[in-house]
Amino acid sequence: MIDSSSTTGHVTGINGNMIVVEIDQGSVIQNEVAFVTVSDMKLKAEVIKVVGKNCYLQVFEDTTGIGVGMKVDFTGNMLAVELGPGLLGSIYDGLQNPLGLLDNKQGFFLQRGQYKDPLSREKTWEFKPVVKVGDKVRGGQWIGEVKENFLTHRIITPIGMHGIATVKEIVSEGTYKITDTIAKIEVNGKVIPLNMFQDWPVKKAIKAYRERIYPEELLITKQRIIDTTFPVARGGTACIPGPFGAGKTVLQHLMSKYSSVDVVIVVACGERAGEVVELIHEFPEITDPKTGGSLMDRTIIICNTSSMPVAAREASVYTGITLAEYYRQMGLDVLVLADSTSRWAQAMREMSGRLEEIPGEEAFPAYLESRIAGLYERAGLVTLHNGEKGAVTLIGTVSPAGGNFEEPVTQATLKVVGAFLGLSRKRSDERKFPAIDPLDSYSLYIEQMESSLNRDLDRDWTKMVSRSRDILRAGAEVGKMMTVVGEEGISLDDLVMYLKSELLDFTYLQQNAFDDVDCASDIERQVVDFKLLYRALTQDFKFNSKPEARQFFTTLQDKYYQRNYYSPDSDEFKKLVGEIEESLVSGGNSLV
Repeated sequence: MIDSSSTTGHVTGINGNMIVVEIDQGSVIQNEVAFVTVSDMKLKAEVIKVVGKNCYLQVFEDTTGIGVGMKVDFTGNMLAVELGPGLLGSIYDGLQNPLGLLDNKQGFFLQRGQYKDPLSREKTWEFKPVVKVGDKVRGGQWIGEVKENFLTHRIITPIGMHGIATVKEIVSEGTYKITDTIAKIEVNGKVIPLNMFQDWPVKKAIKAYRERIYPEELLITKQRIIDTTFPVARGGTACIPGPFGAGKTVLQHLMSKYSSVDVVIVVACGERAGEVVELIHEFPEITDPKTGGSLMDRTIIICNTSSMPVAAREASVYTGITLAEYYRQMGLDVLVLADSTSRWAQAMREMSGRLEEIPGEEAFPAYLESRIAGLYERAGLVTLHNGEKGAVTLIGTVSPAGGNFEEPVTQATLKVVGAFLGLSRKRSDERKFPAIDPLDSYSLYIEQMESSLNRDLDRDWTKMVSRSRDILRAGAEVGKMMTVVGEEGISLDDLVMYLKSELLDFTYLQQNAFDDVDCASDIERQVVDFKLLYRALTQDFKFNSKPEARQFFTTLQDKYYQRNYYSPDSDEFKKLVGEIEESLVSGGNSLV
């Protein structure tokens, strides 16, 4: 596990989790991994800055006990992860150590200095070759496959390989360990043996594909307010900022369970341990609606809680996105949920302060925006060299202090993501879930996906969505007037507009996360439900008085709401639809 090179050094300074090392012999590179020897332990660290013969390292462990003069061994390798079969269903820390194999010796915290192989060297896999001797292959190309849970895991050539290689040997179909040599390829006159796993630096994007594609297809989350009003594209990016207690974690859990993806990677970056424990305990028990098995079978959890060393938070985000890119290389759709990128940014701020760099706004480093942009740019929809398509969709949550969306992390994120799903403290306090503010949130993907949405859902879909949002905004303005002058101070037409906006908000934009039917709405049902609701939103009613209008919409709203709790095949659902249509035809006993 711990490689070594001829480069060594010794500690000359310590500042929290950052140490200064003077090179005794050899040379170092940025992001190189090193180990500091403390008693009988070796603590993992990463080079973050090199100045002449001195270099600065962030240590991924508690630095207690490190002293000036202690030996530092450099590995010659960059901070990397292992890629191969056996990742799905695993729970790792930010450095890809399998948490289930680490021994905390019955204490509250994991013992430092422990590092385990991320992938089992003993487990065997049924390997099936997909190339033959003499075939030409390039970097990141499929040469075989194994069954990993319910997925077909593609075994690929070295991702960073340059040029075209020739397959010289390939094993026959059979059972092998990931360390066994399964093929030999010749590239640039050199024969290279291949096994079923490889390492890849986490801070370097995997680009072994033919081209990136403009994302124009909907990522279905089965959350109505997202899929209909603020859609996220397959291979796109989104952020979910919101104050504490606004429902970010519950929303992420539902998206993990119901989104139309093959693999889910949850990065718990600096979150509270209680939430992470809940995640670890619940996911294996949840039935995956996609496969019928455990949801954990297609999930990877990168766990780095707020009680773990702060330096590892940065590594955890990059570890998660690298694993996602690897599965994208197999032609799969991957969803990465990073919770929360604020903790990641705070880790960068802490390290920047220790490096005595010139601070930016709120003491965050001046390069905060470029780091955030670099992370989100690694998402995307790509075409592989064999013509298959794969996608990484990245959705990050942000936890701004006090729910202030003007703070640097939120603003830097908004500059690069395609959808902004802002959670509202007011809506959360009103027990509205998801607490996504329908007036402040937006999606840039609506125009981008307009042709596909109108083709696949309804020919006037985007127009209907736009009109409904106009009604919502108009109703909100009337609501503000009512808080000042009361209901008696507005016209009957204004009251009807307000009641229509309330009908949309209460019956469509909210869902019950704990109801078996309403917690997830497939896209076919969303189309049917929204079109029926749209009839009420756009119909011209004529009422004789405000009490008559309010009574009519109260009854109508109750029917729309109750319908959400019944399956479309049930008699109750069909009965409610009939009553709704009858009410719309009567129009409060009269139509214009």
